[in-house]
Amino acid sequence: MNIKFKKSYRFAVKSALYISVFSAVMLSALLYFTNAFSTGTVLLFFIILLVFSFFVLQYRVEHFIYRRVKKIYDDISLLEASPLRSKRITTDMATLTRELEKFARDKKMEIEALKIKEEYRREFLGNVSHELKTPLFTVQGYLLTLLDGAMNDKTLRKKYLQRAEKGVERLTYIVQDLDMITKLEVGDLNLHFTKFNILELIQSVFDLLEMKADKKGIMLMFDGKYLRPIMVYADQEKIQQVVTNLIVNSIKYGKENGTTEVSIEDLVNNKIIVRVKDNGEGIEKKNIPRLFERFYRVDKSGARTEGGSGLGLSIVKHIIEAHDEKIYVESTFKQGSEFSFTLEKSK
Repeated sequence: MNIKFKKSYRFAVKSALYISVFSAVMLSALLYFTNAFSTGTVLLFFIILLVFSFFVLQYRVEHFIYRRVKKIYDDISLLEASPLRSKRITTDMATLTRELEKFARDKKMEIEALKIKEEYRREFLGNVSHELKTPLFTVQGYLLTLLDGAMNDKTLRKKYLQRAEKGVERLTYIVQDLDMITKLEVGDLNLHFTKFNILELIQSVFDLLEMKADKKGIMLMFDGKYLRPIMVYADQEKIQQVVTNLIVNSIKYGKENGTTEVSIEDLVNNKIIVRVKDNGEGIEKKNIPRLFERFYRVDKSGARTEGGSGLGLSIVKHIIEAHDEKIYVESTFKQGSEFSFTLEKSK
């Protein structure tokens, strides 16, 4: 390790000067009282003592501090990936203090981040366990009932097999959605960018979800008439999934006989923004920052009765970010919510 000393010379010079002045005064007094006083002798003694004291003090102080500072560096270097391991050792206390304070702050931030991740991991595992357990137990219950004798009843057999099928279907949705999120996070899901009309895509989603919306009396509509196509450049299949997930959520949490309105606006830098707005339940402000977490549900009690994997918004966020675009959410509790995302217009 390279050794770098700073400001210790000033300390050694001052200390040596104090010692030399004191010694010279004492020597002068001694020579004066013994009638052997000589200015040249005293001056020579002063210079010799000053130089000697300087080097002794400098050597002792540097090595005294260096040994202790090196011990600090060695202790810190025991920590894996320590940022101080590659730094040059300094015995300047001000510099060392700053480095250690910065090191302590960085480590504190790392520890806090790890605690947050650990808490998220525990919550995530608990949610995954719950989401998988519910359909698994459902399927298992119906199959065991069939094996216990209900299989002989043709009506019960068909009904229970259909219900078991729904449980398996939900399991399939969860596994597929988890697989997609994992691929999006690691960048393993290749996006196929094409030019397409976003208006046609939204209308096709409206047609697909019309019956689902009719069950709650919710009207799916654009905010106005769009006379010209709006061409965008993105992965059509993935953007359709984004729009589908947002509209499904607006139906799921929308109020009876409400509306889901989609609008498209031009932005700067050749961008558009797609807004999906409903007049449903709305979201409390405290829940908004966590909306895009896996399995996070605002309504802990009744949300699962609506079905789904609980991963819809998380998938939406990952798909939009994979396009290097942004997604936003605005909501007023008991009044409604608006989810919006940007897309690049086709040139």
